[in-house]
Amino acid sequence: MKSSGNKVRIAVFISGTGTNLKNLINFSKKNNLFKIKLVISNKRNATGLIFAKKNRINTKVYYLKAKLKDERKILNNLKKNKIKIICLAGFMKILSKNFIKKFNGKIINIHPSLLPKYKGLNTHSRVLDNNEKYSGCTVHFVNSKLDSGKIILQKKVKILQNDTSLTLQKRILKQEHKIYPKALRIILS
Repeated sequence: MKSSGNKVRIAVFISGTGTNLKNLINFSKKNNLFKIKLVISNKRNATGLIFAKKNRINTKVYYLKAKLKDERKILNNLKKNKIKIICLAGFMKILSKNFIKKFNGKIINIHPSLLPKYKGLNTHSRVLDNNEKYSGCTVHFVNSKLDSGKIILQKKVKILQNDTSLTLQKRILKQEHKIYPKALRIILS
């Protein structure tokens, strides 16, 4: 995937705080693999946009209310910026099958569970409600089925006796920050 001496151009899609975005930006500064050229959000007040702007990365907000029309605009923007990989990092919108098909095999996501278990939302509370011994996080390719694409990398996290959704979320997020850059290194090498 890596072209001769050039860094692969990446877009990161976010909806919130952007901690994985921040982590990927910091990682990209220390390696020669990729450069984040564009950050897209569906929320104007996503705090991750502030960090992107501080790092002189182009940002764009698409609310995705007119989903197909907005997705066409996003695809045009990706093409204009010569984006090769999309990293979903807390992006809380489901992309259409058509969008995924246009970027087939070039969209990855980080999910806060050990897929294929606990797809979708509220993973930490569901894991705790089911008295699981372990949870974790997964980086996977995005396909047209929710959280069902080929797994690139996973990290297991032991559930502690006094864990709450919040404490588990914080511990898993630390692991997300470790495996997302590693997964990118795997697919870009």
